[in-house]
Amino acid sequence: MSDKPSGLVQGTLDMLILKTLELQPMHGWGIALRIEQISKRVFQVNPGSLFPAFRRLERSGLIKGEWRETENNRRAKYYSLTGKGRKQLQGERREWSRQAAAIARILEAEG
Repeated sequence: MSDKPSGLVQGTLDMLILKTLELQPMHGWGIALRIEQISKRVFQVNPGSLFPAFRRLERSGLIKGEWRETENNRRAKYYSLTGKGRKQLQGERREWSRQAAAIARILEAEG
């Protein structure tokens, strides 16, 4: 089995961003690091994917961004989850659990 980082399953990046922002606002680099840490380096988010996702989520009203100073006294855009984003995350979490359980049943089926 390979230990190299893998890409995200199609369509899951938005859900992972919402989940990462559930606890506290973060800037883009922090979100990418958090996803990498929690996944134990299975997922490494490419900035080329991350920033279009932020724009998409902002346009949808699921997150909002504001410019602030970072811990290193630099300006960065911090993103936070909106009420609409929390509701979306709940629905996506339920759907993901349903799909993951179905996939597990298929993989465990004896043929």
